[in-house]
Amino acid sequence: MSRRTRKNVGVIGLGIIGSRVTANLRKKGFHVFVWNRTPRPVPNFVGAPGEIAEMCDFVQIFVSDDEALLEVCKQLAPTLAPRHVVIAHSTVAPQTMREAADIVERRGARFIEAPFTGSKKAAENGELIFYVGGDEVAIEEARPVLDASAKNIMTIGEIGQATAIKLATNMITAASVQAAAEALALVHTVGLPLEKLVEAMEGNASHSKTLAMKLPKMIATNFEPHFSVKHMLKDIQIASRIALSYHLDLVLTAATRDRLLEQMQHGFADEDYSALARKYFAVLSPIETEKAASGLPEQPAAPPLNLQPLIELLQSAQAHGPAPAIPEIAQEPESTGPPIAPIAEFTPIAPPPSEDRQHKSEKTNAAVERGTPAQSSRESTAEETEARRSFLGRLLRKEGGFLDY
Repeated sequence: MSRRTRKNVGVIGLGIIGSRVTANLRKKGFHVFVWNRTPRPVPNFVGAPGEIAEMCDFVQIFVSDDEALLEVCKQLAPTLAPRHVVIAHSTVAPQTMREAADIVERRGARFIEAPFTGSKKAAENGELIFYVGGDEVAIEEARPVLDASAKNIMTIGEIGQATAIKLATNMITAASVQAAAEALALVHTVGLPLEKLVEAMEGNASHSKTLAMKLPKMIATNFEPHFSVKHMLKDIQIASRIALSYHLDLVLTAATRDRLLEQMQHGFADEDYSALARKYFAVLSPIETEKAASGLPEQPAAPPLNLQPLIELLQSAQAHGPAPAIPEIAQEPESTGPPIAPIAEFTPIAPPPSEDRQHKSEKTNAAVERGTPAQSSRESTAEETEARRSFLGRLLRKEGGFLDY
């Protein structure tokens, strides 16, 4: 077997950052071997993580989540030895980072956590900032490898602590972009050109490199991924879980997480996280957007009320004889007393019959006993007709008075 050289570096994960780190390493004279879960037609692509460890002393890991990091470390483990330095660049839970370190160190190899800040452009220019934790000797050995893509290397402390710093910085970054999206919405709503906000921010104390890069792209609705929605959401969710375990109430972080989750649910997982602005600059109007998102069919408008059949019925009733006049009911003044309970709370009770009603009822019963049912029936029919006219008249008077009684 040929003698290995410290110039050999393995890169696992060829996404937005890993592929650019690979290019920088080659520019600096390193021999680089690569592996990716999805095969890529690139130089020195090997068949498995274990082959990377066989050929390289330094292994940089750029996978996206907790499960992937642990799986790669398990695949590396059988071929690891004390000469190896494994550098994990993933942003994962601190506990996951410690578990990955344990897998590597049980083989006698060294482990460094090195999450970073900086996106696609920073990676291309070799201007990433690494937050590193782990054994100081191992960090010094790995420094030339990190320098190939770094503007700064910041030593934090023990394994897991550098990850906490990375999560904290992403909380601020995501929240500032969410605030910028809301600010753009406000400026747009009051009718100002959005470019005025960009101009105002240039001289503002809260301006940042992130906003300088994101604001123009948000205005242009250019969400080409530099750091995707799904990756930022994953980091913010990790931060939220840590906060929950310590009983911290992170209101702004929770709100930003919810906005990122909305973009995920609308199918924008792979767009840049500045797609948060889509909520405020959608192609559809807000109402239409809600309907489209809900998937519910639009409800037809209720048809107008048609009173013509009722009018014809009353006109027909008029033709059979004059109707009694309906007296005007005077409106009572507003009550200043205690509020009246809702009608639904009362059970109507019929009033006792008046003397006249009782007398009429006795007369009707007497007539029936004398054998005059026809007369009784006519009286009942007349009373019913009068009651119907009275009710319909009051109804029409209330609705606008179609007939003049």
